[in-house]
Amino acid sequence: MQEESDETIAILVQNDDSEAFGFLIERYEEKIKRYGRKFLNTKEDIEDIVQEVFIKAYTYIQSFDANQRFSPWIYRIAHNEFVNELRKKTRQPLGFFDPDTILPFVISSETTDGPIEQAELKKMMEEFLAELDEKYREPLVLFFYEELSYQDISEVLHIPVTTVGVRINRGKVKLKDLYTKKAV
Repeated sequence: MQEESDETIAILVQNDDSEAFGFLIERYEEKIKRYGRKFLNTKEDIEDIVQEVFIKAYTYIQSFDANQRFSPWIYRIAHNEFVNELRKKTRQPLGFFDPDTILPFVISSETTDGPIEQAELKKMMEEFLAELDEKYREPLVLFFYEELSYQDISEVLHIPVTTVGVRINRGKVKLKDLYTKKAV
C-alpha cells in the first residue's frame, strides 16, 4: 500500500478500511508537526493538535472528494486546528525560521563570528515573522516551510491563487522592511 496515492488510500478508508488510515498518518504526521511548529512552541501542544487533526480527518473522511488532492484537504484541517489553538493562546514567538528563504543574501561562514551572526539573524527573522499580520505569515510559512504550491496554498487558506502570490510578495517586502528598520 506504500505505493498507493493518498487519494486511493482515502477511498479505501471511505470504504471502511480503517487500517488504511494508518498509512495516511505515516505520510503526514511529521509534515503536520513541522507545520504546527510555525504556530505553537511546545511539543506537547503540537502533538495534541496533530492528534486532533487526524481525528477530524478520520471523522470527516467521507466528505473528502477523491477527485481532489488529499494534501490540501488535510492541511486545511491542520490549518484550522492550529489557528484555533493559536487564538486561544496569547501571541507567542514562532519556531525556527530560516532567513535564507526570504532575504537574498548570505552571511559568510568563513568569519569567526559567522555562526553567531547567523543565530542572531535567525532570531531576528523569527521575531519579524511573528510581527507579520497572519494573512502574510501563513502563506509564507506554507510556501517556504511546507513547500506547497500556490494552488495548494489557495485551497488550504480558501483564497484565490492570485491572492496567494500577492500575499507572499507583500509578506516578503514587509519582512525586508522590518529587517531594514532593525538594521538601521
